Amino acid sequence: MKAAQITRLDGPDALEIVDVPLPTAGPRDILISVRAAGVSFPELLQTRGQYQDKPPLPYVPGAEVAGEVVTAPEGSGFAPGDRVAAFTIRGGFAEQAIADAGLTFHLPANLTFEQGAALGLNYLTAYFALVERGRLAQGESVLVHGAAGGVGTAAIQIAKAFGAGKVIGVVSSEAKGAIALASGADEFVLADGFRAAVSASGKVDIVVDPVGGDRFTDSLRCLRDDGRLLVIGFTAGEIPTVQVNRLLLNNVSVVGVGWGAYIATRPGYAAKQWSAILPHLESGALRPVVGSIHSLEDAASALIELDERRATGKVVLSLTKGSGK
Repeated sequence: MKAAQITRLDGPDALEIVDVPLPTAGPRDILISVRAAGVSFPELLQTRGQYQDKPPLPYVPGAEVAGEVVTAPEGSGFAPGDRVAAFTIRGGFAEQAIADAGLTFHLPANLTFEQGAALGLNYLTAYFALVERGRLAQGESVLVHGAAGGVGTAAIQIAKAFGAGKVIGVVSSEAKGAIALASGADEFVLADGFRAAVSASGKVDIVVDPVGGDRFTDSLRCLRDDGRLLVIGFTAGEIPTVQVNRLLLNNVSVVGVGWGAYIATRPGYAAKQWSAILPHLESGALRPVVGSIHSLEDAASALIELDERRATGKVVLSLTKGSGK
């Protein structure tokens, strides 16, 4: 089968389209014919050897896919032909991939495969961040950094679906602000000077931060008493530090959000999270924002788009023609 493989650690251009053997499903694995694969920041880091997961070269990246079941273990609840979304951890940038049955989910009929490929990492992370780690309460206000990106648009929708009273997106341009509003944000502010704009309207209860970098301290200053800053990632490149006296003096918290590591030691946990968001997927309250769609052969360009901060919504590889239904 065709696959995009990391053959050296030289950045996105190190991806090569190669023929590799079909994957072999284990006793708990679902074998999936991949129709779409999500492209995320971890894959970009992997092409440079900068991600915490460092398998030996060469290997096929790709943590999230949507497609159709080829084979499934008896009693798994899946059958050949079922439309699914799955968290593969690796191997998703290929024509076929395997995923643990506990990390495979039936894809609602109202979502395309491209939208399904945007769910596993972004929406379950956003749910874990806001509802479980951030303890989002009814009516609380939420500030979302990187609000036009894959994680950002998911966080906006999860916040709204689970009771946030006001959601503010932080973006780098007016055009990206329009995407944040279309995703459900009540308003947006530009990253340059966001602290003053947010503080002028009364501060917020929760900050969702997948960006890191030099915004971090100003994000803390945007929090009300008992506020929580949720650390999801560092797409800005720099890992910030915190002076803990700020936490003490203002009675605020910095909360780590490591969804992948958390579910890895808790079998069945991701399925419970999927059950929590499923009614909102079926109702349309959660509707993944798909940005650019690339072919498998163009996977390097998809990663370069992330690297150059041009991506909006979820960047996706499509391995099929047509609507993806």
